[in-house]
Amino acid sequence: MIQSRAYSTGRKQLQSILAKQIEEIKAAGTFKNERVITTAQSSTIGVKDSPKVVNFCANNYLGFAGHPAIREAAKSAIDSHGNGLGYDLLSYSLLFPAISDTASLLSDLESTISKFHKKEDTILYPSCFDANAGIFETILTENDAVISDALNHASIIDGIRLCKAKRFRYKNCDMADLEERLKEADAAGARIKLIATDGVFSMDGSVAPLDKICDLADKYNALTFIDECHATGFFGKNGRGTPEYFGVEDRIDIINSTLGKAVSGAAGGYTTSTKEVITLLRQRSRPYLFSNSIPPAVVGSAQKAFELIDTEGVQLRKQLVANTNLFRSRMAAAGFTLKGENHPIVPVMLGDAKLASDIADEMLKRGIYVIGFSYPVVPKGQARIRVQLSAIHTTQQVNEAVDAFIEIANSKKAKL
Repeated sequence: MIQSRAYSTGRKQLQSILAKQIEEIKAAGTFKNERVITTAQSSTIGVKDSPKVVNFCANNYLGFAGHPAIREAAKSAIDSHGNGLGYDLLSYSLLFPAISDTASLLSDLESTISKFHKKEDTILYPSCFDANAGIFETILTENDAVISDALNHASIIDGIRLCKAKRFRYKNCDMADLEERLKEADAAGARIKLIATDGVFSMDGSVAPLDKICDLADKYNALTFIDECHATGFFGKNGRGTPEYFGVEDRIDIINSTLGKAVSGAAGGYTTSTKEVITLLRQRSRPYLFSNSIPPAVVGSAQKAFELIDTEGVQLRKQLVANTNLFRSRMAAAGFTLKGENHPIVPVMLGDAKLASDIADEMLKRGIYVIGFSYPVVPKGQARIRVQLSAIHTTQQVNEAVDAFIEIANSKKAKL
């Protein structure tokens, strides 16, 4: 009975503490109400308790999430290989020979990704968050250093926290500051120096200057790591991402990316690099060893997506650029403050968290689905609505979104 009462008291205490924190979030205007999408992902979607709306809040850059050929590839993979493998990779050596065809399905996709990024080998993870959690701890020791961009994705930050390497942080895309941190790492006697950056920063739509980063890496004998989640498949001339955009494909040492955005829109992530890096990850990367492998449907859809990137992707990328330029040019002309450039992530900067949330709610009433982002997702005082363009948006839909922004901002007399 004593143990039962203690548990009950502790539970009530936790509930009271959490309830207070939730109320504080609501009072600050940063509480995030999750919206329930009731249809397949597309340029127009159904949202619970709302009529269909035009979706400008998705990572579906090429429209592949609902592509008929990709859906059929997923179904075919289920038919041939089942719903899932039902094991974590630590058990791989215990598998019966009958599973080898499924293992081949995985290795075929890894080969496709390696060729796509022009790397030697690739390892698949359940998500890119897992890939980022598994890379730094595995390849870096207390004798090494990681130099990280200040605005890197949370998964990179968490991954770095798991490793024992010396940590240095440089100002976002600031090459002078990066050089100073590299000098500090040298002075600290770091054996390996690894520069870590997003290729594209997801909340700003800005692109890391990889050419300059690679120049500094060469100068200070450092290695380069990039997270390409918001670039793979659609950024760069052939969709090969920021390394292709800057012409430095052979100078980037490690690339982590996702299968859950432009590539099929489902799930899964990967690391692609040298044979040695990937082999060590297979031996020691904890998110890889202690997670189930990605299911056949995801593998099949991703394999088809990479095929389509090289065929249909040519025209889709042109349309995505056109939609992005139209939205950015009209919004800028209307006086809105935007972040980023040349990328379909377009943050509309509003500053005030409640204003961002209110405008997003008003946009939904007008049939435009966007989300307001505020602290802790972005720094305090930098609340925004992050608009994401897709190749499957029509010109009319893009114009409707801009018109709605202008009308709502004027009605609220918002300072732009």
